[in-house]
Amino acid sequence: MRYRTGITLLLAALAGWAQGPASSFTNSPTPAPLGGLSPQNRPDLSPEMRGDIYMARKMYREAVEMYGKMPSDSHVSWNKMGIAYHQLGQLGLARKSYERSMKLSPKYAEAINNLGTVAYAQKNYRRATNYYRKALVIAPESASMHSNLGTALFARKKYEAAILEYQKALELDPNVFEHRGSQGTVLQERSVEERAKFHYELAKVYAKTGQGERALQYLRKALEEGYKDREKIAGEAAFAELKENPEFQAILKTEFRAL
Repeated sequence: MRYRTGITLLLAALAGWAQGPASSFTNSPTPAPLGGLSPQNRPDLSPEMRGDIYMARKMYREAVEMYGKMPSDSHVSWNKMGIAYHQLGQLGLARKSYERSMKLSPKYAEAINNLGTVAYAQKNYRRATNYYRKALVIAPESASMHSNLGTALFARKKYEAAILEYQKALELDPNVFEHRGSQGTVLQERSVEERAKFHYELAKVYAKTGQGERALQYLRKALEEGYKDREKIAGEAAFAELKENPEFQAILKTEFRAL
């Protein structure tokens, strides 16, 4: 299974959450333009930069090869290699790479977080929650990690706790759920099973934080995906400021065919 991002992801967009994890490119230099050349033919690029370019092109096997040429004691290279394996769906190799990264740098929150995404992909949501919490002790200002924790809690049906994490993620990064990308150091989990309920809850989060346009976008998604409790929507306190909005009223009147 290939993971794009959705929490890494979630993601993940969250638009596109149901497609799998995606990552935010946070700790790596921006690759130099290639001018049509293959990274292999650019002697001015380091193995890490070549690997990053391959990741951007979704050439994950080539990225693994490049990251393997970085120093073996580099916790960053092992983490990035793990992400490349993760994108290939080779979760066992991804986990071993993240563990090697964490062994080299026990307080490297990115690798701990990414171990959580492996546990999440294997539906071990409790273990994923533990990894995300451990990562957040080290990096409490990471929007992606708060988002990931929210998604793991959501999977465990701990909805109120999940919403609090999503709200914190939005406070830290208003665009956390809209990020795209498949290269970087932090995977954001974007894979959820109850998509309609998830998008409904996300609409509430956006409404509470004053992002009405996105609230309406995700409310529409929820209804398109089969959310049925329209009476609950009309009486939801989070949507109080949207009730007079013509688009909100139109959404409630529209009969959507479930996707």
